Amino acid sequence: RIYGPNDPTRPLVVIDAGHGGHDPGAINADTGQREKDLTLGIAKAIRDKLVAGGRVRVALTREDDRFLVLQERYGIARKMNADLFISIHADSAEDSDATGATIYTLSETASDREAARLAARENRADIINGVNLDGQSNDISSILIDLTQRETMALSANFAQLLQREAAPFVHFRASYHRFASLVVLKAPDMPSVLFASWYVSNRSDVTRLA
Repeated sequence: RIYGPNDPTRPLVVIDAGHGGHDPGAINADTGQREKDLTLGIAKAIRDKLVAGGRVRVALTREDDRFLVLQERYGIARKMNADLFISIHADSAEDSDATGATIYTLSETASDREAARLAARENRADIINGVNLDGQSNDISSILIDLTQRETMALSANFAQLLQREAAPFVHFRASYHRFASLVVLKAPDMPSVLFASWYVSNRSDVTRLA
């Protein structure tokens, strides 16, 4: 379902609430609050704010507690010809004092070990469900996809900077707020995409704000 103006010329933003169904995501050890519930609430809140602004159209990949494989998430957005894809997550760490939001964009080489760990954790969802993520293509198709994806990655990085700039008065970001990771959910070759890790489920104060 598309929310907002009945005007196909308005940009379409697709918001993906991470995890869902049998995949709860990160869980706060003290409160039992689950990432899948928090991300859905955040996705709906962002949708409502954007729709109220009246300038863009908005759709969600899921509006209830259901599981979607990673390719299905950005596949929904591509089928709808989305202009922007935002996947909402919440970070977690062994250190319960870890705090702050982070924005991830696609890179074939993760920018640091933490980003690499996030990629491994998130991408495992499809591996568990037996989904083969290795698409087959000929040499020419590979070159065209690569060129398109490089441009898309640049647009995604530009949006990450815009998101941080506009959200900074309301959201505390980590010092290195923009990170790169090989996350499957960001791999649509022709659609700017970011993963917004909004605070830490593992932090008692953060999870209260998230809720």
